[in-house]
Amino acid sequence: MKVLIDACVLYPTVLRELVLGTAAQGLFTPLWSDRILEEWRRAALRKSAPDGVIAEGEIARLRVQFPKAGVEGSDQTQATLYLPDENDIHVLAAAIDGGAEALLTLNTKDFPLRTLGAHGILRRHPDEFLLEAARLDRDGLARLANEVLGEAGNHGIDVSNPRALMKRAQVPRFGKFLYA
Repeated sequence: MKVLIDACVLYPTVLRELVLGTAAQGLFTPLWSDRILEEWRRAALRKSAPDGVIAEGEIARLRVQFPKAGVEGSDQTQATLYLPDENDIHVLAAAIDGGAEALLTLNTKDFPLRTLGAHGILRRHPDEFLLEAARLDRDGLARLANEVLGEAGNHGIDVSNPRALMKRAQVPRFGKFLYA
């Protein structure tokens, strides 16, 4: 399944690592546009300059790891679309032109189901998406989550309560499933 990943899913590190780790396990094919990657980089710069530098390195790594993930939404496709936030039109256009079956976003209100459905695209929240993946491969996703938590701990993040960290990463049901 091809899934376009919105910038809001790429910026928080724990969430990004969970989602892209799931892709690396072959459970889906990730897609993004250069503009989405640039939004991630700018968000990281706004939050903290070192995060911006890290984002640039991560973007380079992802382009190597997933060389076929880059897609662009044409101006022609964008001209035919309407969304509540016009700044998100490029995201839907990239999903359409990239042949995505789903759009992974935290901004569910900005991507109405009816609008996406007209293009054969499902809107997915990362929590439900990761929970579904964990139900298919609990051991694989548990290993991935533990690796992500270990890396977060190496960066000084308190990982003593995995469910709380998953909640902060906006995937509480996924966390509960793995750490109940």
